[in-house]
Amino acid sequence: MIDLHCHYLPGVDDGPEGAEEAIRLVKAAVANGITAAALTPHIHPRRYPNSKTRLLHTFVRFQDLVKKHEIPIKLFLAGEVRVSAESLELFEEDEIPFLGEVDGFKIVLLEFPHDAIPVGTQQFINKLLRMKIRPLIAHPERNKQVMSDPERIRPFVDMGCWLQLTSASLTGGFGEPAKRVAIKLLEQELAWIIATDAHNMAHRPPDLANGMRALTEIVGKRLATRMVDTRPARILGMD
Repeated sequence: MIDLHCHYLPGVDDGPEGAEEAIRLVKAAVANGITAAALTPHIHPRRYPNSKTRLLHTFVRFQDLVKKHEIPIKLFLAGEVRVSAESLELFEEDEIPFLGEVDGFKIVLLEFPHDAIPVGTQQFINKLLRMKIRPLIAHPERNKQVMSDPERIRPFVDMGCWLQLTSASLTGGFGEPAKRVAIKLLEQELAWIIATDAHNMAHRPPDLANGMRALTEIVGKRLATRMVDTRPARILGMD
C-alpha cells in the first residue's frame, strides 16, 4: 500500500515534534503494510510557513535517518497546501513540492479549511488548472460544508480535481457524519484515493490497512487496490 498524505517530518507542522516520534510513525506505517509514503507537511503561509526550499533540507536529513534505521519504506517529499492567496504566490514562485505528474499535469495535495469552502476557491483552482496543476483535494468528507451537503464537492470534481478520503473516516474515526459522506462519495464514484493523514501515534496513527478493509467492502477488492496502490504509484511515478 502507498500513502499519499501523512505528516512525519519532525518540527515543521502539527506532526511529530522530534525525530524519535517521527521514526516511530514510519515504523508503524511499515508494520501496517505501507511500502511508500509521500510526506505532506502543511504549507499554510499564515500558520506553517513552509515551502519547497525550506522543507527539502529537513526531508533529506530525515530520509537519511530512516535509512540509518534500516526501515524498508520509500519516502517522497510533497506538501498539503491550504487554499489562500499566499499559497498561490508560492505556486507562481515554484516553491510547492508536488506529489508527482500525471498526463502532463503536476499533482498537488490541496486542503480546504475544515469549516468551509472559501469564497473564490473555484477561481483559485481554475488558475492552477491553467498552470497545468491538478488538485488532489484532501479529506473533503471532513469539511463541514461538504458534510452538510455532499453535492458541494461535485463542482470541483467536474472541474478536474481528484478527491482523497481519509482512511480513518471509513472506519468512523472522524465521526459518523464524515463516515457517511465518505461512503456516499465512494458510492458515487467521486473519490480517487484514500490515505492516512497520520500525525501522531496517540490519536492519528498511520493506519491504511483498516481503511483498505472497509474500502473493499464498499467498492470491491479490485477498485480498492487501485485506490491504495495503483493510482498512488502512478502519481508518484512508481508504476
